[in-house]
Order: sequence, then structure tokens, then C-alpha cells
Amino acid sequence: MVEMKIVDIEKDNDTQVFIGHAGFIKTVEDLYETMVGTVPGISFGLAFVEASGPCLVRSEGNDAELKKLAEKNAMAIGAGHAFIIMFKNAYPINLSNAIKNVHEITNIFCATANPVQVIIAETAQGRGVMGVIDGSSAKGLESAKEKTKRKKLLRDLGYKM
Repeated sequence: MVEMKIVDIEKDNDTQVFIGHAGFIKTVEDLYETMVGTVPGISFGLAFVEASGPCLVRSEGNDAELKKLAEKNAMAIGAGHAFIIMFKNAYPINLSNAIKNVHEITNIFCATANPVQVIIAETAQGRGVMGVIDGSSAKGLESAKEKTKRKKLLRDLGYKM
């Protein structure tokens, strides 16, 4: 028997989030080192759900509030080997490749500031992440005006010349 559940990720609009899957207890320390080594001045908290042994949520971070929020969301997800990183003072694009290159990381479900829902399947054995809902559904095609606004935003953010 499988029961499907939706977990709403708790966060404010200014907090970015990565949700993914990894495979080893040292994930917490390796992700911590990746975060501080990739973006100077980043504020973050991260949590990892163990899938065996004591099945604890392991956490680290350099911001107590974001660490507590990551722990709370990881407990709500509760799926073995899931991780969540909540951060400020950076964008996912600044960290994506570095996180993907952490040896234990097997999958990244999302990297976003949007509202996020995690789709969970639960069986007698435990929980697993089936996917995520990242933001809202498409409402139409990009117009010439919207294309101009997108290009301006990328330049305003410093990602294009």
C-alpha cells in the first residue's frame, strides 16, 4: 500500500532552497564545506535525513534561523537520504554545479526561491520523494515585451553584460 502526501516547504520569499537526494552520512559536512567555499558571505542552514541506523535528521549551517528551518522542513519531508538547503545572499545558479559535484549527491529535485511542495510516497518501510511542485503553472507564452523584461532583469542582476 502506498499513501501519497504533499509537504509544503515553509520559507519566506527571500529564502532560496535546494531539495535533493544524497547517499551517505558525511553529506552534511560535505555540503557545509561546499556552501561556505563557493559563495563568500552566504547565510544557510541544511539538513539531511538518514535512511538507516538511528534515522536522524543531521544538520549544519552558519545561520541559526535557516538551520532550524531546514531541520523543520527535513522532518516534514522525512524521506531517507533527502536533503534540504535553505539560504540567502546567493542564487541557486551560484551553487548548482558545486552541489552537483559533491560525491554523495545523486539528484537535485529543485533549486528555487518559489513556493515549493514536495510530493511524498509513504509505505510501511518509509518515505520517498516522488518529485516537487516548484512555483506555479504556465499561464501563456512569452511576448516580445516579456522577453525584453527578462533580458533587462538578467543584466540588472549582473548575469549578462
